Amino acid sequence: MKKRTIKRPPANADLASWSPWRTVVGFGVVSLAADMVYEGARSVTGPLLASLGASAVLVGLISGAGEAMALLLRLVSGSWADRSGRYWTFTFAGYALTAICVPALAITPFVAGAGLALACVLILGERVGKAIRSPAKTALLAHAAAAIGLGRGFGVHGALDQVGAVAGPLLVAAVAAAAGSIWPAMAVLVVPGAVALLVLARIRRSMGDPVESRDDTRSTEATTAPDHRRSRLWRLHGQLPRVFWLFAGASAATTAGLVTFAVISYHLTQDHVVPLAAVPLIYAAAMGAEALAALGSGWLFDRTKGRVLLGLPLLVAAVPVLAFATSPMIAIAGVVLWGAAGGVLDSTVKALVADLVPAARRATAYGVFAAVQGAAAIAGGVMAGALYERSLSILIAAVAASQVVALVLLIATLHRHRGAARTQSPA
Repeated sequence: MKKRTIKRPPANADLASWSPWRTVVGFGVVSLAADMVYEGARSVTGPLLASLGASAVLVGLISGAGEAMALLLRLVSGSWADRSGRYWTFTFAGYALTAICVPALAITPFVAGAGLALACVLILGERVGKAIRSPAKTALLAHAAAAIGLGRGFGVHGALDQVGAVAGPLLVAAVAAAAGSIWPAMAVLVVPGAVALLVLARIRRSMGDPVESRDDTRSTEATTAPDHRRSRLWRLHGQLPRVFWLFAGASAATTAGLVTFAVISYHLTQDHVVPLAAVPLIYAAAMGAEALAALGSGWLFDRTKGRVLLGLPLLVAAVPVLAFATSPMIAIAGVVLWGAAGGVLDSTVKALVADLVPAARRATAYGVFAAVQGAAAIAGGVMAGALYERSLSILIAAVAASQVVALVLLIATLHRHRGAARTQSPA
């Protein structure tokens, strides 16, 4: 069978290759700039649609449909990227959609009756871009980060990503306040969008095509089901190792137990724990904690061979105990802890995925993993909202129970992973 091997820039190329650290930081800058674009837009999606005549129902429908598309389409885009080997094509296409769709929202107030429909299409288009690029980009990042430590690489990337998530809404707020209108803020976002594409192009020229062989069978656990017994979905997702599914289950339990900030902020305001004006500041503090946790847990991941993740269920279980307190200081500490847990979930867990799955199937794995986490987040959000209304004690107990399940699955994952690594290591 024909094999695809790693391609590198020619030795006489005018452009020197970037070091692994520089490449990882480059990907982080791309994510920072892109986050400024789409997080900036998402911070005012509701007011923007309302200004164009949208009802609350339509706003909810578009935002919900967008998030569903951003998650579910990754199941297809990840597998497609692995089967075609066109990781850069998917990455560029996804970022280009974001860089085009968000600034184009600036023209929606000037196209008369078509403005609302156009805005809906552009918002959904940006979410499609996120779904297209995420698995392929993460696979490329894992390839670059392997040389410096997957934990550290994903940690640095996650921290830079969070900087963009904070800077984007702040930029939009400042421009909208100065202009007295939302559309100039959307127009300004063309700048970070262009920066993201330019830096990505520079990384592409330096990195080349790190495409692994289709025959790469390195796996922590072999799967050899006969072709005639595979379902269509099984074939599509390339027989991902069983240990990956075990870890996906652990991550789902952890994600479901991490109470959403929407429920926490509801408690903070409805129970008069803090003034309404303080909520955005508390959220910003949580985002800072998320960035620091991504860096710290990433560094520890490499030193502990993934065992740092065993502390994640404990963090998640502690969040509702603190965040739903009536004391402002304790509640704020709970929100900061919530941000730290989110930092580990959004970055360091991806390092273990890269360790569990053969390189040629990483995009597929990241697509599936994102969909599993997304479904768990939705289920967890519904559970938290319902139980908060019923009984805070029951909510805390339910979160604790989910984290016991997560911890057991994590222990089993790491045990299998270490066993497979010992088996595959040379005598």
